[in-house]
Amino acid sequence: MALTEYKPGTAFPGIIGRTTDESSPAWPQPLRAVPTAPNVLWIVLDDTGFGQLGCYGSPIATPNLDALAAGGLLYNNMHTTALCSPSRSCIVTGRNHHANATAAINELATGYPGYNGNIPFENGFLSEMLLQHGYSTYMVGKYHLMPSEYESAAGPFDRWPLGRGFERFYGFLGGDTSQWHPDLIYDNHQVEPPRTPEEGYHLTSDLADKAIEFIADAKQVAPNKPFYLHFCTGATHAPHHVPKSWADRYRGQFDDGWDAYRERVFARQKELGIVPADAELSRHDPDVPGWESLSPDARRLAARMMEVFAGFLSHTDHQIGRLLDFLKETGQFDNTLIMMVSDNGASAEGGPTGTTNELQFFNNAPESLEDSVRAIDELGSPATFNHYPWGWTWAGNTPFRRWKRETYRGGACDPFLVHWPKGIKARGEVRTQYAHIVDMLPTVLDALGIEPPSAIRGVTQSPIHGVSFAHTFDDAAAPTRHHTQYFEMFGHRAIDHDGWRAVCPWPGPSFAEAGQPFGVPITAEALSDLDAHHWELYHVAEDPAENHNVAEKHRDKMIEMIAMWYVEAGKYNVLPIDGSAAVRLMTERPQVAEPRDSYTYKPGTQTVPFWVGPRVLNRPHSITADAEIPSGGAEGVLLCQGSGVGGWSFYVKDGKLHYAHNYVRRAVYHVSSADAVPAGRHQLRFEFEPTGTPDISQGKGAPGRAQLYIDGQLAGQAELPVTTPVAFNPGGLTCGANPGSPVTTDYRSPFRFTGTLHSVTVDLSGDLITDTESEMRLAMSRQ
Repeated sequence: MALTEYKPGTAFPGIIGRTTDESSPAWPQPLRAVPTAPNVLWIVLDDTGFGQLGCYGSPIATPNLDALAAGGLLYNNMHTTALCSPSRSCIVTGRNHHANATAAINELATGYPGYNGNIPFENGFLSEMLLQHGYSTYMVGKYHLMPSEYESAAGPFDRWPLGRGFERFYGFLGGDTSQWHPDLIYDNHQVEPPRTPEEGYHLTSDLADKAIEFIADAKQVAPNKPFYLHFCTGATHAPHHVPKSWADRYRGQFDDGWDAYRERVFARQKELGIVPADAELSRHDPDVPGWESLSPDARRLAARMMEVFAGFLSHTDHQIGRLLDFLKETGQFDNTLIMMVSDNGASAEGGPTGTTNELQFFNNAPESLEDSVRAIDELGSPATFNHYPWGWTWAGNTPFRRWKRETYRGGACDPFLVHWPKGIKARGEVRTQYAHIVDMLPTVLDALGIEPPSAIRGVTQSPIHGVSFAHTFDDAAAPTRHHTQYFEMFGHRAIDHDGWRAVCPWPGPSFAEAGQPFGVPITAEALSDLDAHHWELYHVAEDPAENHNVAEKHRDKMIEMIAMWYVEAGKYNVLPIDGSAAVRLMTERPQVAEPRDSYTYKPGTQTVPFWVGPRVLNRPHSITADAEIPSGGAEGVLLCQGSGVGGWSFYVKDGKLHYAHNYVRRAVYHVSSADAVPAGRHQLRFEFEPTGTPDISQGKGAPGRAQLYIDGQLAGQAELPVTTPVAFNPGGLTCGANPGSPVTTDYRSPFRFTGTLHSVTVDLSGDLITDTESEMRLAMSRQ
């Protein structure tokens, strides 16, 4: 007998009698997708520039992404916000980034509606929308879409992926992570990687494995149920981590430098029809030295950094290929609507010379060329957190000017591919219509024949800001429907309108021309001067690389565009304009827990993210472990924060008590107890007392006196000449072990404590032990 089903909320169509023999059952109808509804796969690359994929003219091998372009569509006029979290918020909601309260990355959230990092629930995610239409929804990889203060085991979890419509999640919550030792979250809990780097582990291959697993798990039960997979690699964001064999494939291929790379890629882009035949290459960037002006060592280092990046990108393409092959093998490929995009242009966070450790960039502590060259053979390995120099950033965005974080087209015009054999007839064609990533969501809804929901979980939904470009799929001549788009990132502003582009760069067209670095705050006086004198105007319909500033020639148009920018800013919560970076990074933000000076941790608990842990930098603090040492001795980490590229560790080894501070991988400052810790239960304590002030602009945290105590008696001390000034990244704090890469080479991870560790307390009140007699006695013993 056939089942009778009815839509939930409608009248029961069966019969209810006194007993079941005189009754007829009916069932609430399960939510099912429309038959033959396509799968949706969004692939989001990180920091991949317009001129870095093979199908966009690059010499870097990306055969799987190239095949998507050959079998689908390549768009040359897609725009992003120029930064990751803001772009990602636009992708999943179809709303502009300030309207998503995501003006910048969430680590830089401030207390204004457009800036606080809390994406409003009225701005629903595509995952939440497709759940209502019978889709399985999966998020794999980088999330970075909620306040950093919510990333811990304390939640709240309503803004985690599973709280925003994704049924399964595997990846990392923050902006970047080690590819070898990632900070992994599985659904709503923290997990360790399934293997070590020595056993062949790499994050991108792990993400591909999990994406395949999630799809296969559901399809074996409900083969006709469509899925939406949001697949976001950590690549090609720093650290550029990749097996050496992949980097070595590019040995010698970049020895002619970034200037030659740009010319080569630009010529290829013209051949492919990605840029007009009469297009001009953008100017030589004033912040980038000519390749031949570099010393031989600088050229050798820069070339190797690019080899590692190229290997990283090719390795990423290979893992994406594994996912695509799975879809082909299971007969799902042709009816999967695939969109591939990068979240912004190539990144300049490696600084002018590149770095073996990106943490140096965030702490204003660039290393010397000599130090970098000494580590050249380690690039891409677990020992580094490497990033290439500005020259490769600029080249990676060919033919455009500038890069990530800036609203010139080098930061905001990015690669975008669409592939859907069952839904698109065109193959291997270039599309030139103007588009922005807010348009991806409405395009998918349009292609699926779905109306945006009026409410999600009882929350009335806001209007979607993007517009569909599905009408361009099979019509190369179709007009764009997206006419006006504003941009703002760290005070760097722009607006596009029907082939015209106005840009107001901050702090200037380049750092060299501005005489100021990135991240300088904007005062009201400075803003008035910017609006009066520093907007630029480009007719990008004829000048795509923004070479010819025609603001003086078309003053009326310029004034119109500035006024238009302010109208858009008013609509979408863009004000107040904020050019700062470091100031935002150190802004005090609301925490899930009430403010306190004392933090207590126990072994076996989850790692605590940097943003919700105790802020020990540049201030007096103590760390006290309540530990028992068995008669045979014990060793291991009591408490640590960070990793091998920067952090600190408080531990027991060879019977003695130790503390090590890893200053951005450049130096490790160490203090040990003079004598062994005796058997029994003890209070093991570390204290730091600043002896000077930090010089954050020069990358130097407060110097200070480091002291070790056993049961209140001074056991060791040392002077730390410098400490980390701003942040650790990775910056997780772990009790009883050091997972991932070890903070110090004094031990191997995870170096779990083998005694009994009852608790560890970090105190920030500034109350330190004063024991002059013991200090003198210890000092004398070391003479």
